[in-house]
Amino acid sequence: MKQKIIELEGKALAEIESLVDEASLEQLRVSYLGKKGSLTSLLRSIAEVPAEQRPELGQLVNKAKENITRSFSDKKNLLSALKSRQGVSLDITLPGREQVLGTLHPITRITGEICGIFSRMGFKVVTGPEVELDYYNFEALNIPKDHPARDMQDTFYVSEGIVLRTHTSPMQVRVMESQPPPVSVIAPGKVYRRDSDVTHTPMFNQVEGLLVDRDVSLGDLKGTLTSFVHQMFGPDIELRFRPSFFPFTEPSAEVDIRCVMCKGRGCRTCSHTGWLEILGSGMVDPAVYGFVGYDPEVYSGFAFGMGVERIAMLLYGIEDIQMFYRNDIRFLGQF
Repeated sequence: MKQKIIELEGKALAEIESLVDEASLEQLRVSYLGKKGSLTSLLRSIAEVPAEQRPELGQLVNKAKENITRSFSDKKNLLSALKSRQGVSLDITLPGREQVLGTLHPITRITGEICGIFSRMGFKVVTGPEVELDYYNFEALNIPKDHPARDMQDTFYVSEGIVLRTHTSPMQVRVMESQPPPVSVIAPGKVYRRDSDVTHTPMFNQVEGLLVDRDVSLGDLKGTLTSFVHQMFGPDIELRFRPSFFPFTEPSAEVDIRCVMCKGRGCRTCSHTGWLEILGSGMVDPAVYGFVGYDPEVYSGFAFGMGVERIAMLLYGIEDIQMFYRNDIRFLGQF
């Protein structure tokens, strides 16, 4: 009996596999699983075998029935699918569907261009923590707890003495702590401040730069930044250095360029001045060297910092900084 069940199952599965039309498949199903079918008759004959053999043979027949039923169902689905495709022609001369490719985010693109320009000048790219100690974010940059300059940066405090960094300038101190001069690095990364409007977001991107060596002068700073501006905005762009104040540089200067929107004639973007501020800079204050063990009588240097979104907005003519973070595929697809 057991051998009959095994042979019947194998025969049924082989016949199902060989069929090519639904009508024949249905006839075969009835011949095996119908009321007078082969498998049904075999199932009834189990009552004639000794009682102790019936459980094993019953399980074997039921398993065979499940396998045959499943095979019938799979074959029927396959034949139905093949039938539905009949009469459908394929024109192999039609062009294929174009694959949609992603592009670099404009902030990523501009950050890469900025880093590339300074890397070619000999600056090394460094990165550091976004959750920063108050010491590195403020104190070691000559901004003690009672310094009014802290009011210039509305800070997110994680806990006492720990902040979300408000600039990437802490890397200046971290790098100088870790190595003796000469130092020439740029530090790109995200920074955080409590500010949000069409030109500000609570999180944005900066690139800070630092160069320290013997006999570094304000002329070196001006030459470096002039070269950067001309490579970034074009050789014909006009720029100026305007006196300013930063706690960790002295003297300090803002760098402005002729408005790229109105070409200096005056417009809303430049507040009708004809100039746009793009970065801050200055000679490193000797007080900062005291935190890292550099001798200010021997070494001098300069530092600078810029907002990546600001550069991107000017290069691409974008008026709302929020566009960078809305993930609108129509906007991002332009880049």
